[in-house]
Amino acid sequence: MKILASDPARFADLPDYPFAEHWVTIDLGEGHSGRMHYLDEGPRDGPPVLLLHGEPSWSFLYRKMIPPLVDAGLRCLAPDLIGFGKSDKPDDIGFYTYARHVGWLGQWRDAVVPGEAGVFCQDWGGLLGLRMVGEAPERFSFVVASNTFLPAGGGQATPAFLAWREFAKSSPDFKIGALIDRATATERTRAEIAAYDAPFPDEPSKAGARAFPQLVPVEDDKPGVAENKAAWKGLAAFDRPFLTVFGEDDPVLGSAGPALAKRIKGAKGMDHAMLSQCGHFCQEDRPHELAEAVIATARKAGML
Repeated sequence: MKILASDPARFADLPDYPFAEHWVTIDLGEGHSGRMHYLDEGPRDGPPVLLLHGEPSWSFLYRKMIPPLVDAGLRCLAPDLIGFGKSDKPDDIGFYTYARHVGWLGQWRDAVVPGEAGVFCQDWGGLLGLRMVGEAPERFSFVVASNTFLPAGGGQATPAFLAWREFAKSSPDFKIGALIDRATATERTRAEIAAYDAPFPDEPSKAGARAFPQLVPVEDDKPGVAENKAAWKGLAAFDRPFLTVFGEDDPVLGSAGPALAKRIKGAKGMDHAMLSQCGHFCQEDRPHELAEAVIATARKAGML
């Protein structure tokens, strides 16, 4: 197996992405290590908020949310998960597991912001972030969740998800930028599509992106079911502010917001929202509304 490093030239002149690079070395397991890239914007002594992306995006997804969050006084920390963005990419699909992704993100968290933080999570950012909240709720001051869930078996996958999982596994036409464009309610520019393609110059670099859908534990025999069931105990009891803001035009997870909110103690009485003209990648369609939701939730948590 090879650990692929990104070509900096592919990330030149990204639209609306003037952010400085930050790096931390991660123990990937089996004797391998890799560099994980992340953004660290805003006052270093400001209240930290983790911005966790999912599949098959990267921290570029948060470029429109970060400026208003920083203006409000928040410190924004947005990692590129291993296999995505500017971070290193193992080229073996079988090397990626749910447990490893949790561990890799946990290493980054411990190294960069070990104390209490808020979190905004979407897609696999929620499968990782909500798991982390459930396992260590005392480390999180608030949660804003968008178009995500914490699945724990039961076989309740939507037909749209099952079709996506099969497509990611077998389609020879796996163009990341076009996938992002199709999953938003607003049209992406050519430069934005190119930015989402930038981390993936060839098939080996897409191993992590192809692997992620296969790792979602929707069936009872999937790895991660037991761990997510255990995490749900802490997540359901989480009594700090927990807000859901979902894009309603998402055929995979658009309807999951109310179901998620009903299960979390801290979600009671919050101003949950379903956003119109908003697809799966809500950060592209309604970034300003999402940033306002994060700021309001941080204030409710006493961070601002």
